Amino acid sequence: MVIQAVSGARGRRRSARRTARTWLKRAALVALLLFGALLFSIFLFRFVNPPITMVMLADKLDGTTLERQWVPLKDISPQLPLAVISSEDGRFCLHWGVDWGAMRDAIKAGAVRGASTIPMQVAKNLYLWNGRSYVRKAFELPLAYVMSLVWPKQRMIEVYLNVAEFGRGIYGAEAASRYYFGKSAADLTRHEAVLLAVTLPNPRVRNPRKPSLRMLRIARAVELRMPIIAKRAGCLVPEQ
Repeated sequence: MVIQAVSGARGRRRSARRTARTWLKRAALVALLLFGALLFSIFLFRFVNPPITMVMLADKLDGTTLERQWVPLKDISPQLPLAVISSEDGRFCLHWGVDWGAMRDAIKAGAVRGASTIPMQVAKNLYLWNGRSYVRKAFELPLAYVMSLVWPKQRMIEVYLNVAEFGRGIYGAEAASRYYFGKSAADLTRHEAVLLAVTLPNPRVRNPRKPSLRMLRIARAVELRMPIIAKRAGCLVPEQ
């Protein structure tokens, strides 16, 4: 009886180990498939416009009506991409997805979003979620590197300007320009472009049509910075 009990216990342990190994293999396979799908989508979106992003999907599931109209970069006023990199990512044309100098400064200051480059924000919009989190940043970093290797700079800024949130349910430069200023993104003035750019860090609070005094001060600082940033923004100029 003792021998049978010991033998039964061993059999149960072997069965439990086999079950655990089976589930681990299945989990590994699922993870591999998800990773492959993620890489495939990054390559695909180099040429195909993303139909929706995770941030948009979260809004849609929350019952928000989405306003969005994709436009190519050539149909957006050149003032807007320049204003956006002046406000959000001054070294956009110089780094490969992550600005480690800005990252260190933001961490020292106890900030999270201040460390975000445009590629990191595109990664967040496409694949991750809103909110300030170092966990999310850990996912953003490799995604930003891979996307920066696959996408040229002009594609990166084009996607960003078409998926960025400019207000609740308002996504992309064209929808934002029409909603706030009643005109196409191609017709934005320099000042309007700057106001849209400084809306991006807090689009649920800031209103470019009715800017607060603080928002106007930030916009003025960005506008003064634009001629300096323009000298190192050659990646925004279309190739001949």
